[in-house]
Order: sequence, then C-alpha cells, then structure tokens
Amino acid sequence: MSVRAFSPTGARVNARAARFGGLDGLRAIAVGLVLIYHLFPKALPGGFLGVDVFFVMSGFLITSLLLRELETTGRINLLAFWRRRARRLLPAVAIVVLVSTSLALAAGRDLLVGVAQQIAGAVFFVSNWVFIANGSDYFARDTPELFRNFWSLALEEQFYIVLPLIAILVFRLRHRITWAIPLAVLGVSSAFLMAALANAAADPTRIYFGSDSHSFGLFLGAAMAVVLSRRAAAALTTAGQAVSLGVALLGFTALGVLSFTLREGSPESFLGGFQLATVAALAVVWAITREGAIAGRMLDVQPLRWIGERSYGIYLWHWPLLMVVTSAATAAGLGTSWLVPAATLALTLPFAALSYRYIEQPVRRVGLRGALVRWFSPRNYTPRRRRVSVALAIIVAITFPLTGIAVATAPERTTSAEQILRGQEMLEADRSNSEQGTSDADTAPPGPGAAETDAEPGAAEPAAPAVVEIEGRDITAVGDSVMLASYPELTEAFPGIEVDAAVSRGLWAGVDIVADMAQSGTLRQVVVVGLGTNGPVDEDALVALQEAVGGRQLILIDAHAERDWIPEVNANLTRFAQERRGVALARWDASVADTPEYLAEDGIHPGPEGGEVYAASIRSALDDLFTPGEAPGWAIPRR
Repeated sequence: MSVRAFSPTGARVNARAARFGGLDGLRAIAVGLVLIYHLFPKALPGGFLGVDVFFVMSGFLITSLLLRELETTGRINLLAFWRRRARRLLPAVAIVVLVSTSLALAAGRDLLVGVAQQIAGAVFFVSNWVFIANGSDYFARDTPELFRNFWSLALEEQFYIVLPLIAILVFRLRHRITWAIPLAVLGVSSAFLMAALANAAADPTRIYFGSDSHSFGLFLGAAMAVVLSRRAAAALTTAGQAVSLGVALLGFTALGVLSFTLREGSPESFLGGFQLATVAALAVVWAITREGAIAGRMLDVQPLRWIGERSYGIYLWHWPLLMVVTSAATAAGLGTSWLVPAATLALTLPFAALSYRYIEQPVRRVGLRGALVRWFSPRNYTPRRRRVSVALAIIVAITFPLTGIAVATAPERTTSAEQILRGQEMLEADRSNSEQGTSDADTAPPGPGAAETDAEPGAAEPAAPAVVEIEGRDITAVGDSVMLASYPELTEAFPGIEVDAAVSRGLWAGVDIVADMAQSGTLRQVVVVGLGTNGPVDEDALVALQEAVGGRQLILIDAHAERDWIPEVNANLTRFAQERRGVALARWDASVADTPEYLAEDGIHPGPEGGEVYAASIRSALDDLFTPGEAPGWAIPRR
C-alpha cells in the first residue's frame, strides 16, 4: 500500500532534518500547562491550551515524517506507518489502563462507573466520541471519569489514520503548493465549525471533544510541514535568527496570556480563543524548528528535554492518578488540599519514567514480539534485566485479573448519583401525591401577625401573644443537588416543607425561582436557600435574593465541597447573614466536616446520615432566627 509522488521538476521532496530542535522542550511546556491546569486549576485557568500545542506539534511532526519517507523511498507505506504509530502509543496505554483500573478498584467504587466503555474507548482510540455519547462534562471536576484525558489521544490517532490517506491523494498533485491547500482547508473548516457550534449554543464538551470541531491544530500543523518542506533548509542568518527569536517570543507571550485569562468551556474560548492559541503554537513551532534556530536550542536544555521525551507518559498517567489520589484522600477525610496534587505529581513522574524506559522504548525499537523476547527470554537475562522481567510479570499477573474484576463489578452509578436519585424519586412521588390532593398544603397556618388563640368569641384578649411554631408547612426551600440528596431527611425533620431542588443549579437561578414564587403567592414565610456548591456567590446575587424574598425570613446554607470557590462562597454567605436583619446562616460545612463517612465518595453529596446533619443545620439556623423572647409571638419547637 504505497504511493510515489514527484515535484513539478521531477525531483523528490526535500524533507526536513532528521530531528527538530526545540520540540522536546515545547512538549515539556505543553504538558506542564496541562498538569498545572488539572492539579492547580485556579493558578492557570487556561492551561488546557497545552493540548492544542500538542495538536500543532503532532500534525507538523507526523506530516514531516511522511514527507521524509516519501523523499527517501519514493512512497508511503501505510501499514508500516500505522504499525509504528501503534508501537508508539499502545504499550503505554495498556500499562496505564491496567495499573490505574486496579488502583481505582482499591481506592473508590465511583471511579469504576462506566470503566468498561472508557477502556474500550482508550484501546480503540474513540474515547472522545464515547464521552460525547455518554453526555460527559469535561469541565466538571467532580465527575470521576478515570480515563477522561484519553480523549485527545483518540483525536490524534483518528488524525493519524486519516492523514496518510489524504497524503496519498494530494501528493499525486504535480504543483507543490496544492499539497498544502487541502490540509489547510480542512484545518480552517474545523476552526470555523468550532465557532459555529458555539454560536448555536452546542454543548461545550461536544465542541471540545469533537474530532470535526477540534482538529484544526493537527491539520494546520500538517499544512505548515508541507510548506516548509519545499526546499532544503539553510542555516539562519543573523537577521533570520532575530526574526525567529522574535516570532517565538510573540507566540509564547500569546500562549501565556491566553493560559492565564481564557475561561474553560466559555464562548470566548471557542469563538477565537482556541484558534488564536493554535496560531501562536504554529508560530512557535515554525520559529524553533528552523535550521540552527537559537530559539530551538534554548528549549533543548535539561530538564525540559527529559520531560519532553516522557511527556506522552506524563500526560497519560497524571489524570488517572489524580482521580485515584483524590478518591483515596476524600475517603480518608483528608480533603483535596495541596497534598493531593503533590502526591499525584510525585507518582506521575516516576511512573512515566519507568514506563518510558522499560515499556515504551523497547517496543518502539524492536516491536512487541522483540520486546517480549527481550523481557522474558532467559538467554537474554542480565541481573538488571531479570529484575525488570520479574517486575513486569508481577505487575501484569496482578493488574490483569484485577482489571477484569473491576469491569465485572463496576457499579451503574456513583454513590453521589445514587443519593441524588434517592431524593429525586421521593420528591417526584410527593409531588405526584400533592397533585392528587393528598398534600396538606391547604392546611397551612396563617403567617405572623395572625396567630391563633384558644379564646372564645367575645372573650377578653389574652395577656400575652400566642406562640406560633415554625413547621415544615411554613418553609420553602430552594437548592441544588445537595439539598435534593437530603430531601428524605428534610421532609422527616420538617413535614410539609416545600422543596424545589435540582442538579447543577446556581444562585442566580435560585433568585429567579424565588421571585416567581413570590409573584405567584406560593412563597412561604421562611425561605431556605442552599445554592453555593456550583459556583461563586457574589453580593449582587445575595441582595437580589433578599429583595425577592421580601419581608420573609431567609436562611442561607453554606457549602461543603473541595472546590476552588467554596471558601469565598462561605465567607460571603457568613458576612451577608451577619450584616442583614432577618437572615441566618445554616452551617452545613462545619456540621459535616468531621463526619466524611456521612457523604458519598465525592465528599459533597450526603447519604441518609448526612441528610440528617443537613436538616439539623437548618434547624439550628431557625433557632438563631426565632429565639423565644427576641421575636414575640414566635418560637421554634425544640427537638
């Protein structure tokens, strides 16, 4: 399976040099961006652009290799090309899948949800479409998908399948400039498709994971490789060095600014952010790979080169290890402080280094069969090789059956999803009963100022106002999935409470819901709001919420989760409750902090015991609002 192509003069293609200077250093920078983004997301919110730098490098390098093969042999051998790609990619994938799945089996059952599909997606390089089909959210940090990072590997491998087929067609064209045009058109079309999908309000994960909407870096890198192969490379002049260095600095500056400012999953990221980052990456690759470029030599220093050579393994290992470490730390009640990223990094680097030296490189050099002979043939044993062979045999013997057990016993849902479903089903059943007339909503007592008494008609007024107790039928609660998971315990603690809770709801959505209830006359005397888990809470939203509540009493529930915005959310809620009359704070965070076993494996959503704590925190806030003697005519029943 091959093709022979010639330039217009009949001379063969001039391919680039055998090794491109600076690419290993650029790989190190790219994988560093991704690691910081995943381990310390607040420090580098746009670090996900490191993947797009990889796309540009991959398109450029793979196309250059095809051109080099065309120059030296006069043809492109498709089977040999795909075999080399498989040797390069599959061994590391296999060891990461086996070890990570086995560790997940021990660390937390939530990590195994959907693991069979994830493994199939990883092995067949279709992870991106598997995640799209499953409705995954790449930008949700609390969704424990063990091999989520494999999406980019799948997209690249799909490109490796398509590129040589395209090359066979375009390299038949006689005019050299026409070789790059189809590749450039495909790249530009992909970039425009990303923007078009964003304008159509498509799901951000669909846009980000799609091979059609996120392959422009690969195709544009390939087009640049064709353009730069038009003539033999010449040493740069002094002026050329200055231009090359200036272009590299401009490209790195643009990437740096975008990495610090671009918001994940935002419209601006799809409507120019990724496209601009790709142009910047193209500029950097052009500048550092020119023959003798100072910019390239500057990136060829240690430890950048060492990291760059192992960047593939570092990228593969870091995310599954982060998931495992996070799950183990949450189960141990350690939270996800700096210990988690530190431990993840401490495991990732040695795992990647060992995989590179003892698995990836041997298979890459002599193939899988040759590597197996080298590993397990007694004739080839030296003391060191014997130790390596024994270690590999033990790893495979342990992880292979454990992976099978993990796949066979994987739960259908995460523990958090189970708790949310428990609350959702009970809430829907109660609403159904209410619609059939079984609700006691019509018996709700009058509000304050209309206190009931036992005096007979015409009798003298009582000496003191009667006490009206706050019951569930006096309370409207609006919340997110944490409240939804606590619904059974809320109804037990406050019979007749009206709850409106949903997954992934933020505070501004709650403001609208409360305002609509107030306008329709269904909002009760005490309003409980728990909406701090899914995003920042600012002063404007809180003021708008209190205005929507009107003269009613307001209880704000603080948030408990290992998310970047939670400390600020809780500080804002606490300050607002202290400064405003008629507002109290339910201290859910402090109440559940010492009992992580009451929560699902995500450390956020309560189980039955956690739901009781959640309800008790609301009860304490009610006590703060309605202490007998401080608000005449009102008291709270003690339980």
